Amino acid sequence: MTKILITGSTGFIGTHLIPRLRLLQYGIFSVNHRLGDVAESSTWSSFPNADIVIHLAGRTFVPESWTDPVGFLRTNLNGTIYALNYCRERNARLIFISSYLYGIPETLPIAEDAPLQVNNPYALSKKLAEEACQFYSDYYGINITIIRPFNIYGPGQSTKFLIPSIVEQVLEGIAIKVKDLEPRRDYLYIDDLIDAFLCAIEKPQRYGIFNIASGTSHSVSEIIGIIQNIAKKKLPVHSDAVRREQEVMDTRADVTRAIEILGWRPRWSLNAGCTKILLGKDILE
Repeated sequence: MTKILITGSTGFIGTHLIPRLRLLQYGIFSVNHRLGDVAESSTWSSFPNADIVIHLAGRTFVPESWTDPVGFLRTNLNGTIYALNYCRERNARLIFISSYLYGIPETLPIAEDAPLQVNNPYALSKKLAEEACQFYSDYYGINITIIRPFNIYGPGQSTKFLIPSIVEQVLEGIAIKVKDLEPRRDYLYIDDLIDAFLCAIEKPQRYGIFNIASGTSHSVSEIIGIIQNIAKKKLPVHSDAVRREQEVMDTRADVTRAIEILGWRPRWSLNAGCTKILLGKDILE
């Protein structure tokens, strides 16, 4: 039985990933904050041996990274280095979840070899973590798969993120308020991301980086329209027309590499994913 150690097991991704892995009868060791701080070496020394580490633990909410860059770097970079060192000592391979690192793209769709443009402290922490992965792969021979998901959404996600926030406002039934209606993002339904992890487990890489996304983009305005249409609502929409510093106005991924090498492809449309979320809220007839 393949044994998998999963950090960040109680987070949004972990709570979707672990049930799928258990159904497939993998041996799972779940790591969460109650077992210690992943940015401390002593935490890792207490873990059992595993064949694969899926490193999900980290801080992810970009606006918070501007006020606590040191905290983000400590957790996201140091935590990854200790995960890498665990893999070196226990002869394990690593599947690391990174992030969107392309800044304002020069062209669309965005391939993995596009220039990286770090434009917030969260992205900086992930870029440095990727560089650590490259070093450990090159000099210690660790097999590493890096997954760069675009904008993830799905049931159970915090309302700090856009789609759950809009769904919550639709549930309240008064009005929908957002900062800006124009930015476009490539939204990835959580089940598609979990499928990508399963493919990464089954197809080890010496060192591979993969965009995981839908390959399409939608504006905030379009998302509101989709959710309202599914919920059969016509609530008023108010925008502050406030654009964040270094705002990226459009992202759309090239997922050819994941399709060709991992055998993965996206299955969920935005409409289907939002419908699944709303069904879980019991507001659809």
